[in-house]
Amino acid sequence: MTNREDRSARNARHDKLRQSRARSPYLSIPFQTIHNSLTPVELLDGAGVERIHDASMRILEEFGIDFLDAEALDLWQQAGATVDHTKRRVKMERGLVLELVGKAPERFTWHARNPAHTIQIGGDQVVFAPNGGTVFASDLDNGRRPGTLADFHNFQKLVQMTGVLHVAGEQLVVPHDVQVSQRHLERLWAGFTLTDKAMMEAAHGRVIPADAIAAAEIIFGSPLPADGPVIGGIINANSPLRYDDRMIGGLITFARAGQVTIITPFILAGVMSPVTTAAALAQQNAEALAGIALTQLARPGAPVIYGGFTTNVDLKSGAPAFGTPEGAWALLLGAQMARRYRLPYRGSGTLTNAKVADAQAATETQWSIWPCMLARTNFVMHAVGWLESGLTASLEKFVMDVEHLAMFQHFLQGIDVSDAALALAEIGQIGPGGHHLGTQHTLDRYTTAFYQPFLADRLAYETWELAGRFDAPMRANLLWKELLAQYEAPPLDAAKRDALADFIARRKRELAGVELYR
Repeated sequence: MTNREDRSARNARHDKLRQSRARSPYLSIPFQTIHNSLTPVELLDGAGVERIHDASMRILEEFGIDFLDAEALDLWQQAGATVDHTKRRVKMERGLVLELVGKAPERFTWHARNPAHTIQIGGDQVVFAPNGGTVFASDLDNGRRPGTLADFHNFQKLVQMTGVLHVAGEQLVVPHDVQVSQRHLERLWAGFTLTDKAMMEAAHGRVIPADAIAAAEIIFGSPLPADGPVIGGIINANSPLRYDDRMIGGLITFARAGQVTIITPFILAGVMSPVTTAAALAQQNAEALAGIALTQLARPGAPVIYGGFTTNVDLKSGAPAFGTPEGAWALLLGAQMARRYRLPYRGSGTLTNAKVADAQAATETQWSIWPCMLARTNFVMHAVGWLESGLTASLEKFVMDVEHLAMFQHFLQGIDVSDAALALAEIGQIGPGGHHLGTQHTLDRYTTAFYQPFLADRLAYETWELAGRFDAPMRANLLWKELLAQYEAPPLDAAKRDALADFIARRKRELAGVELYR
């Protein structure tokens, strides 16, 4: 065979592999509620949890939290906390904190514009949300580069096409080709037109969340539904022991409108807290409860999620370390603390320091996603796509991580122990030394008995070699391209679409060059 014929044959094999992958179960993973029936792992006993709780209360009472926002300070003062307006520091008695936190709902409904995609937050339910806050995009064809609006659109389309993801992301990747003051408007347009899932938007300042609420009113009606929120955003504490004005503005704006806030301290033990896990978690708990309490000052009963994003720093380099045993401890213990206060819990699912979708990325991801499941995390942020400590969103890793989520969706269904599943008659019929490949019991179940991977390769070595020696990232590369090729935008009422387009266009004119974070 000539070299040209060899290349031609290999290309034909690549096409066959691509076509077979395009017909894979990936495209038919159903959107469904996931219940986590596992008993949560309790890292500490009751006495240990109370020691963390008491330490957190002492932090709030004796040291306080800085709130760099005049309205927040006024709300705390009116509530009876001790407020130092010069230092912008608030000290709060534990009774006040626990009273306020107790007003937050244990469970709530988060509406999507497609009612079939509405989700429940809390209890034993698991929600997977995509990558967020990443600066760079990456794929095998174009490498790592600053994100663009086209990249953002591609990720949002993949979210829509992926049934195991429940939430339309907000900052999936930064669109550097869009003016800063316009970026949230492009995100809102894409979120409401390219997807029909529950929506997130950056809770940065007061203008961005206000625009998000106004856009949501176009889609859901004004006033917004009273029986549950329709949009939400993440509020990060500026650890240690501080909330800045940008985060407070988003917190108050979303909470006052009855929308979701996901209160998440971001602690790197050894830098933003002492190096010990106990100290880091006591501080995380104090910061989270202070933020949650403020949501209830803004609006009693506002839906809120207790978030945890605590891991350790690499003391040799000062870099954050992800997918570590210490990070796993923090996920498990954070969930215990959230359950103590009867709050839904947010963790993170694919955290890794790896620069490419390699073995390190897979290993560190497992050290993050499995603790989330063992902790019975309710809201799993960054469930797909994360690389490079959150700087990069990878299209290949997106697909590779979806395989993990699909396997959890299958695994968490639990085991059937009915008479039909125990199959004693079949065991007796075949007896010693036989096999079950051709029994009616097997034939009736052969398409559903086991999880069928869409990405993992199970070919014999020779067949795999003849097919082009595709590794997992190469197969993932084919899959995301096939998904985008088959994407169809979900239907949206024409009048709502036109009204949203008019709103976005008007706000772009009004916000051109405006500083948003005040």
